[in-house]
Amino acid sequence: MINIAAPVIDSEERRAVNEVIESGMLAQGPKVAELEKNWAEYCGVKHALAVNSGTAAIHCALYAAGVKEGDEVITTPYSFIATINPILMLGAHPVLVDIDEETFNIDVSKIEVAITEKTKAIIPVDLYGQPCDWTELQEIAEKHNLKIVEDACQAIGAEYKGVKTGSLGDFGCFSLYATKNIMCGEGGVVTTNSDEAAAAIRSFRQHGMVAPYEYADLGYNYRMSDLHGAIAVEQLKKVEEFTKKRQENACKLNDGLAGIVGIKTPTVSDNRSHVYHQYTILLDKNIQRDQFITSLRDKGVGAGIYYPKPLHAYPHIAKLGYKIGDFPVAEDLAARVVSLPVHPKVTDEDIEIIVAAVKESING
Repeated sequence: MINIAAPVIDSEERRAVNEVIESGMLAQGPKVAELEKNWAEYCGVKHALAVNSGTAAIHCALYAAGVKEGDEVITTPYSFIATINPILMLGAHPVLVDIDEETFNIDVSKIEVAITEKTKAIIPVDLYGQPCDWTELQEIAEKHNLKIVEDACQAIGAEYKGVKTGSLGDFGCFSLYATKNIMCGEGGVVTTNSDEAAAAIRSFRQHGMVAPYEYADLGYNYRMSDLHGAIAVEQLKKVEEFTKKRQENACKLNDGLAGIVGIKTPTVSDNRSHVYHQYTILLDKNIQRDQFITSLRDKGVGAGIYYPKPLHAYPHIAKLGYKIGDFPVAEDLAARVVSLPVHPKVTDEDIEIIVAAVKESING
């Protein structure tokens, strides 16, 4: 089976973990500090704060942005649930805006009409590895004095007009979950250029601590361990290599799948690069997706659906007043997306198998 995801773990990661074990410093320590320094340099920002998940990263960023109970945060209805849950965790209200059918990202042209006097921040998601339209987004945020918390969990290394994700908004949030472009099993990073925000995040990730056993506010145990940090340090060294391989694989898939009636391959918009956390095709409405995926898997090709339902279809979001029909683009695309293997372990031979399987599955 050609798996939809396959983490790359080499001798460097194993050696780094062993060194941490032998050091006896397993909790947050020098390896986490090294990761934070290197990550900030890579993204071109002043601060990078390591945490234990992408969810924690978004929660920390929203807290540092000053989001409180009763505030509104604008975001997309089409993402992983971790984009929206931290808004609720702070007692704020998620205000959803439909997506662009070409990029799967939030439709920036629809954001301004969703802004109210309660709006505090915007969370755009660089879905599948491609940034949204940042020029217009930044203009809107500046006009209305809003913070931008970039959910770049799927998009490390992607760029908009030559600027890396993580440095486009007031905050950048990354995930180091096992299936991400680089990973450490579980982990996350928050980036920012604000000294004040960085201090708030450092406190928030450690129970609200501001000095030994002095607590200024409610906080959480969101620290990253040095075991995870050691893996992430080695993975970050390979990010450009991994990105290049994903982009090469995506290009070959585009070539192989070109002209197949019934599917649409990914679109990359102007002024941005795509790092292909997922290579997502769109099926025509007359194709039965479940049958298509079953056929692919029978032919040895792993396939996934990211994501099968828009966020407002889940009960704890729907009860906020949302219903099916509110975001027709997200609802339509959620019913037709299929992701194919694109990770660095996918070989040219694998791509031939994937292309052949798609053709056979489409043609029945």
